[in-house]
Amino acid sequence: MSNALSTLEVTEAGSLKIVSVPCLNDNFAYLVQDTVSGNVALIDAPEAEPVQAALHAMGWTLTHIFITHHHDDHIDGVEALRALGNVEVIGSSADASRLPVLTQSVAPGDSFRWGEIEVRVIDTPGHTVGHIVYHMPEPGVLFSGDTLFAMGCGRLFEGTASQMWGGLSALADLPDETVVFFGHEYTATNADFALTVDPDNEALHRRVHDVIDVLESGGRTTPTTIGLEKATNPFLRASSPDVARHIGLPRADPEIVFAEVRRRKDAA
Repeated sequence: MSNALSTLEVTEAGSLKIVSVPCLNDNFAYLVQDTVSGNVALIDAPEAEPVQAALHAMGWTLTHIFITHHHDDHIDGVEALRALGNVEVIGSSADASRLPVLTQSVAPGDSFRWGEIEVRVIDTPGHTVGHIVYHMPEPGVLFSGDTLFAMGCGRLFEGTASQMWGGLSALADLPDETVVFFGHEYTATNADFALTVDPDNEALHRRVHDVIDVLESGGRTTPTTIGLEKATNPFLRASSPDVARHIGLPRADPEIVFAEVRRRKDAA
């Protein structure tokens, strides 16, 4: 085993092998191999070199790139990686003018086949108005880009709190066991903030302790699960009476609670 391969973290889910690839300062890209068809997809392309190194270490050939949104730290590596060969690039039709040239445009609610895997496209505007995420119901994985993080959610650069809450609510409706691969290692700061708005949550305190252990040992906090986020992520817990009460909005609509929690995170 090469040194590069020994440092890669590989998650297996059904017929998929998923490699988290740290990029830039705190981004994650994900290489996903369908072991049945042999297809290899990259979820977002912050930069090319770490992805190429991971492909070499795994002995994989890239066939597809799935883009979640147009920000540079998610697309800057697309053209260099496209040049590796016959690589198809998939992204939102609504945001095509701000993305690299797409081989396949998809729209919210679409479902398409990637090898033997069904991929469902979920609309999650908020961080950007054209943000989408990719859900693979079987074996049950979600690539959430900058919509949902461990104990956090994306900043509202283009969309509204109402839009973001709608997208997050759609993700919260997925099965609790859904494994979530997110776009940034923001977990430590997200954990610190979560404790300020949900301080009586025992599950959150246990998770923060676990996160500290993982990060201090040099590990990564990706992936998470929908169930774990519903229990510990204050942005998914906007309907919790405990969160609403603690921020001074008892009995408020969850969308209003969410907007206030997001405002506080922005100001933190």
